[in-house]
Amino acid sequence: MSSLPLVQVPADSLRTKSREITREELTSAKIQTLIDDMAETMDVEGGVGLAAPQIGEHLRIIVVARKTGTEAYINPEITQRSLRKMKSEEACLSIPGVVGIVQRHKVVSIKALDRNGAEVLIPDLGGFMSVVFQHEIDHLDGILFIDRAKKISHAKGDVLV
Repeated sequence: MSSLPLVQVPADSLRTKSREITREELTSAKIQTLIDDMAETMDVEGGVGLAAPQIGEHLRIIVVARKTGTEAYINPEITQRSLRKMKSEEACLSIPGVVGIVQRHKVVSIKALDRNGAEVLIPDLGGFMSVVFQHEIDHLDGILFIDRAKKISHAKGDVLV
């Protein structure tokens, strides 16, 4: 595993929509290495989530630090969103030194593939993890948290997302 350089604003590539990965591609050494390198990069940079576009790959892959360890989610999609929303402070490894208040759905359900191609369903994901998944899936669609933020300011602490 190796840490990869981060793509940061104002790079136009962060606004590019990522393509889905086939099950055949998923099992390739290239994609498996990419997943490992993304996890290493996220860890080295102190993040809790990382999307492939943040390291220059326009593939629908995210890695997320969960309580059980870092997990990869391939072709993730939000299948349900709560009507209720919450405000949270977000930051991003691709936008260093900036935080913003973003309104997100309080609870979401996620469908994806794991790194082995098995379907993963995460129903009723709430709280901070809900924010992380929404933030990272936005990256796959070329959307940055600053596009959704109501208030943006300079960070005073560590990067959270």
